[in-house]
Amino acid sequence: MPRQDTKLEAEGAEFLVLSQLLLQRIPTYKACTNMPGYDLVATNPETNRSARIQVKSRWKTGAPRFFLIKNLDCDFVVEVRLNRGKKGGGGRVLPPEFLILPVKIVKKVHRQGPWSKVVFRDIENLEKYKDNWSLIADFLADTG
Repeated sequence: MPRQDTKLEAEGAEFLVLSQLLLQRIPTYKACTNMPGYDLVATNPETNRSARIQVKSRWKTGAPRFFLIKNLDCDFVVEVRLNRGKKGGGGRVLPPEFLILPVKIVKKVHRQGPWSKVVFRDIENLEKYKDNWSLIADFLADTG
């Protein structure tokens, strides 16, 4: 079976993260297409700080609990589980889920090799990163 084209959904995942950040009152902008290392830039005009955010998405509901990543030139990786059902149709469609991961955490568990990836079971206290948009807000507020 040919690989499923999920380019539109991946683009949608970026806009989902962008909208979540805006709803948290964090000014955020979409980076130029194909910017190496990041997709979004969140800002805090008061502290003159910015955060580069790479968005990784998984289309399928119940997708394996890992994501592929090679370029770690960012401040955060937001993994979006789109939960759109099964390949070829069917399956349960659920609301999207978000993991907000500081890049230092990602670097600590990053498995290098032909399939450079991050496996969720390697991340301590994974639940504390679920929907934790304050990690980005706190990073932007830090003036030290």
